[in-house]
Amino acid sequence: MTRGQITRRGLIAATAALPLATALPARAAAPMMGTGTTRFNRVTLGGFEVTTLLAATTPRPDPHTIFGLNVSAEEFNAVSAAANLPTDQAQFFFTPTVVNTGAELILFDTGLNPDGIVAALNEAGYTPDQVDVVVITHMHGDHIGGLMRDGAPTFANARYVTGSAEFDHWAAAGNERFDANMRPLAEQTTMIADGASVASGITAMAAPGHTPGHTGYMLESEGKTLLLAADFANHYVWSLAHPDWEVRFDMDKAQAGATRKRLLGMLAADRIPFVGYHMPWPGIGYVEAAGEGFRYVPVSYQLML
Repeated sequence: MTRGQITRRGLIAATAALPLATALPARAAAPMMGTGTTRFNRVTLGGFEVTTLLAATTPRPDPHTIFGLNVSAEEFNAVSAAANLPTDQAQFFFTPTVVNTGAELILFDTGLNPDGIVAALNEAGYTPDQVDVVVITHMHGDHIGGLMRDGAPTFANARYVTGSAEFDHWAAAGNERFDANMRPLAEQTTMIADGASVASGITAMAAPGHTPGHTGYMLESEGKTLLLAADFANHYVWSLAHPDWEVRFDMDKAQAGATRKRLLGMLAADRIPFVGYHMPWPGIGYVEAAGEGFRYVPVSYQLML
């Protein structure tokens, strides 16, 4: 071996001649932390900023008691297995959305309770008093649960918007959650119908079936579009691949199925992304036609550019 050359054999011999290093002190294993995720995800849509908020996520047992009520256990299990989905439980996500138009901060739906929506808002950099408008897509408890805190409005400076058909249905239903959370805000609430404008670039789109006045909202800014779809489809496989499968929470199951097909067909044909309130976090995806149904395609970086 010439000067300056190092061979593998020479390196091993030199290392063996070194004194043993002092043993490192024993350390406790890092603690198990459990599953975790972020609480917000922000994208751009033309001149808008659109932020999905993870107000809550929780497992639910026996998903076949919720989805595919009109199909056999064998069919439900086969479809689930093909999608690598367990059949003993499903993970539910609850995803309100904040849209900053540059002129107003608009919150769509409020989650299960005030603590969840406020925590997610705070993590996204907002405070409840900054919210200018709260839009309620429909009045199931997981959408109006964060409206009130200790008998007072959670969003003290906001005005409210909802579908008139939706409000009228629940006002006559004797629903405890509606009476506690939505009815006290009636005088501050603007009632709208299909095609109404919430703000420049935000248009109501009737999507009944899940509830009588269930409403989605189309966002349009600088040539970009996105549908805030709420609950017209509540699972990325069981609802999209099989829009005819009945869902327990759909009040008019036949109408809900027709609405699913109509909106999924529109999203697929026009390649419009959508925010689904119960889609896998962060709740934003595209739709592709697939056989007699549709396929969910999560966004990657399309809305970051």
